[in-house]
Amino acid sequence: MTFKVYGVVHLKAMPGDLDARPFDAVLEAASADAKALVDGGVDGFIIENFGSTPFYKGTADDPMPPHQVAMMARVCTELRRNHPNALIGVNCLRNDARAAIGVAAACGSDFVRINIHSGAYVTDQGVIEGEAAHTLRYRQSLDSSIRIFADVLVKHASPLGEVDLKQTVKDTVLRGRADAVIVTGSGTGAPTSVSRVADVKSAAGNAAVLIGSGFNPDNAESLMKHADGAIVGTYFKEDGDVANPVMTSRVKTLMKLVKARR
Repeated sequence: MTFKVYGVVHLKAMPGDLDARPFDAVLEAASADAKALVDGGVDGFIIENFGSTPFYKGTADDPMPPHQVAMMARVCTELRRNHPNALIGVNCLRNDARAAIGVAAACGSDFVRINIHSGAYVTDQGVIEGEAAHTLRYRQSLDSSIRIFADVLVKHASPLGEVDLKQTVKDTVLRGRADAVIVTGSGTGAPTSVSRVADVKSAAGNAAVLIGSGFNPDNAESLMKHADGAIVGTYFKEDGDVANPVMTSRVKTLMKLVKARR
């Protein structure tokens, strides 16, 4: 399997959010970041409502607001039109899997990222439980083949109870039927260890393993040996600051290294 790199299009705060920008401004910034990522040579990118902090849980009782879902669809449609050959994903933070599936299906996206697909975790939004049964049946009801990329022991969260990493991976793949699993560090931009990625890979079976945070030129060579891809957000930003725009030169630097070794 060819090692793939997905950039991240972090959407700015939308109307209704605490640092709100007009919808058109959100789309303009997202379009610029997506172009910078594609020009830099990524295989695809994932769209996230990153600026909408503090996040809603994304559960039936605390869903992502309708206007945010609509804006995600608007952005996704525009970026799909502009970049027809890119692999595009959707992540509706914090954990609105149903909204992500709906947006992705409507816009012709390739995958969704679900932070908590199975198990239960204590997060800064409170306790969130995975809803794999509902998510998979909803996807089926849309006659969709969208791939599910699911985090295991996701960042910014702690499992509700003691868990084993390898067993968690197996449960996510075999019982949660995730198409790929994502392994991260403790927070946004935080690296994960080679041994941790290797443990996830050994338990994932035929499912792809993606590095979900902290992938950069310093650790790329060692991590690539144990993974099938990476989702890169922070490193691609100007000065390595997640709040800044994507910098094409940084994308090219990492992609040159990746392409030489895959």
